[in-house]
Amino acid sequence: MSRRSMGRTRIGLMVIALLTSVIGIGAATPAASQVQAFPTPLDFVSNLDLECFKTDPFTPPPANLVLSHLNPVLAGFPRVPVTLGPRVQLCAPVFKNNAVPPASVLPFVRFVDLSCYQVNTTTTSQIPLVVSHLNPLLRDLPRREITLFGPTQLCLPVVKNDVFPPAEVLRLVQFIDLLCYRTSPQVPLNIPLRLTQLNPVLGNIPPADVRVVENRQFCVPVQKNDQPIPPEVLRIVRWVDIEKFDIIAPPLPSVIGLRLRHINPLLTGFPVEPARLLGAEQLGLPMAKNGVIPPTT
Repeated sequence: MSRRSMGRTRIGLMVIALLTSVIGIGAATPAASQVQAFPTPLDFVSNLDLECFKTDPFTPPPANLVLSHLNPVLAGFPRVPVTLGPRVQLCAPVFKNNAVPPASVLPFVRFVDLSCYQVNTTTTSQIPLVVSHLNPLLRDLPRREITLFGPTQLCLPVVKNDVFPPAEVLRLVQFIDLLCYRTSPQVPLNIPLRLTQLNPVLGNIPPADVRVVENRQFCVPVQKNDQPIPPEVLRIVRWVDIEKFDIIAPPLPSVIGLRLRHINPLLTGFPVEPARLLGAEQLGLPMAKNGVIPPTT
């Protein structure tokens, strides 16, 4: 390892150590930590960045789901029936360029872990949108026109290695279900970012310098099988729009083995899934659609 790489790793470990001491991010029992009231929809969504890792494939039990759009911009679109296919990704929360999310948001976003599955559907789509970045570090990037095509993935909330969030956090994150569409045109951002893991289970992954390239998918919030969602939760999760960009990232220090457990009430009967993280391949960034910004209250 070069001196420069050693220096970066040392700095990254110092950042993680600071987070651990200040907010208990590496605590063995995170459920014991104090959690404040729900953040506002804008604060929550704009601080939600997800690094998506390729996993070895895992086929879940057969599941036919009917998905309804939650975001107001897509509320008039028809429901989407899908059949769940193999798992292909795990997306975990990160922060960018040492900009740690504010204390009102951090306890919630650091437990947003999504297991992403291929889906089969007869639904065809062609949805034009104007999208803009919500994260404070990227908010000055220009708006873009994109078109969504047929759904390709469904990302579902999980916990890793049975490390559960506090009850109030779980009440929110268990309802984040995202349906991901192919997008066009695909235009590289070509920006460098430093990504640091937020979830305690992946705290041993050192900060990584990545380059963000082409957009590949746009993921929108959905409801499964008309599942009831508490109103105070719905007012936040309906605004979680994430655009996935390919990234050029360094390899993981080693293959990471995990156990994934579904936390959405509809799927808690699914078996625990073994998963191996094979490498970082995408970055999910929070977006707004057609200039409709999440509420500030």
